[in-house]
Amino acid sequence: MKTLKSSFNIKGVGLMSGIEFEVEIKPTEAKGIYFTCGDKKIQANTDNVVSSDHCVVVANINEGADFKVALIEHFMAACAICNIDGLEMNFKNPGVNVPLYEVPILDGSSKVWVEEFNKAGYRGDEDNYPVLNSPVVFEKDRSTVAILPSEHKTKISYMVNFNHPDLSNRWSVLEIDKNLDEITGARTFGYLKDLETFQKMGLSKGVTIDNTVGLTEDGYTTDLRSQYEPNKHKILDIIGDLYLTGINPLKMSANIIVKEAGHALHIEAAKLMKKSFAKEMSRV
Repeated sequence: MKTLKSSFNIKGVGLMSGIEFEVEIKPTEAKGIYFTCGDKKIQANTDNVVSSDHCVVVANINEGADFKVALIEHFMAACAICNIDGLEMNFKNPGVNVPLYEVPILDGSSKVWVEEFNKAGYRGDEDNYPVLNSPVVFEKDRSTVAILPSEHKTKISYMVNFNHPDLSNRWSVLEIDKNLDEITGARTFGYLKDLETFQKMGLSKGVTIDNTVGLTEDGYTTDLRSQYEPNKHKILDIIGDLYLTGINPLKMSANIIVKEAGHALHIEAAKLMKKSFAKEMSRV
């Protein structure tokens, strides 16, 4: 099991609520990624996902679901990128009564998390992951997530089809040895024209030009960190979502092909992947 050498605290607003949360990131002795607050605890896994509409939300389902944490995907992706499989995020009292806690959005990507993990250092050994022997495919309407066995390092190809000149039928690819840093630093995004509507609904209150790439009719509200950055952020999302299986998608040697998907499809594919590995392990 690999965890951190030391703890650290970090503050940041929630993307949806705009409320500032302070969290302590702590090493663990037990395997698993956990979210805690006081005596409440949630393990990050597909069984505890209660929503995947705008972001991934997990809850302590077995204890009445009175503790929920939203927007966990960028943090989970950072854990996968650093191959951490034992860690705790403890929420400090935010000073307000909130029905939903949020992982701080920080810069809108996984970049800050990875930097902070590296500063804290690591201890323990990286685990070997089981080999994917059978394809996992989830399809719905025009969307597809296919996770295929491979003899090589994980490669993720993701296609988006947005109403935007740069992002119409656009493919982007993660090749770990070539452009992992671009994926790590790809920020969340959304249509600028929808921002006011979402905020009236009580969403996206923490959006700023620093943490979100706004899509305009023919461009962006900020300079991109890399070409087609919003599409690369979708790759970051699926890394975090698939890590809710407990199996690091970047370490299992797979060719992952995704077409016009989102968190809901990612989670359904993750559940199928988890079942597939469970069947394989039961035969050993």
